[in-house]
Amino acid sequence: MAAIDVATYVLEQKGEMSAMKLQKLVYYSQAWSLVWDERPLFDESIEAWANGPVCPALYARHRGDFLVTAGTFGGNSAVLDGTAKETIDRVLEFYGDKPAQWLSELTHIERPWLDARDGVPVGARCNNVIGHAAMAEYYASL
Repeated sequence: MAAIDVATYVLEQKGEMSAMKLQKLVYYSQAWSLVWDERPLFDESIEAWANGPVCPALYARHRGDFLVTAGTFGGNSAVLDGTAKETIDRVLEFYGDKPAQWLSELTHIERPWLDARDGVPVGARCNNVIGHAAMAEYYASL
């Protein structure tokens, strides 16, 4: 499974959305999969960018696009197993109707993003990786 496959599934379920919102939903899908399923949904890294967590591999597919749709990436949601889809569905039930800015602001007060950006000035570019262990530990404690 790849981040574009997860993104495609999210978009198939929720429809067109901003690229920023998609990035946050993919991030939360990865985080909760680490907690609930004890496995990552995808191998690509997530970095602590100024506007919140971003998967650079996914960003490369939508760079310059404000709105994205399921056909944007060429991903294949059929490669996701039932457990992955169930996890993503649960994430979408909770986070899916929240505005992109709300999701971004939420990530900005959570430890994984904050810790990865430790010492980086507000608004500055940063490509520090938010590790799986940091995500699993933080979200499991909620």
